[in-house]
Amino acid sequence: MDDVLHERVREIIESVPPGTVATYGDIAALAGAPSPRMVGAILAEDGHDLPWHRILRANGTPAPHLVHDQLERLRAEGVLADGQRVDLRKYRWKPDGEEDDGPEGLF
Repeated sequence: MDDVLHERVREIIESVPPGTVATYGDIAALAGAPSPRMVGAILAEDGHDLPWHRILRANGTPAPHLVHDQLERLRAEGVLADGQRVDLRKYRWKPDGEEDDGPEGLF
């Protein structure tokens, strides 16, 4: 794996603020990684010092082997799950410069 890409993925994950989440796909897209699986591999190999708990699967759920610890950490930051699913519309991180998904120009 490319060291530059590896570090870019780490930097993006590190920038996800408390109280928000991102998906593996979000991180992959921002970093220019070829797949969300690569993001997961980087976290598994070198993510112990990152806010790994803020990264979820595309459906808003944690990986099964992380579910309890991850949801507990998210809850401590104010991110609440419905069962084991986090509402991505409510808690998804919007990096600087991204517009809100709401309609424009109403007022």
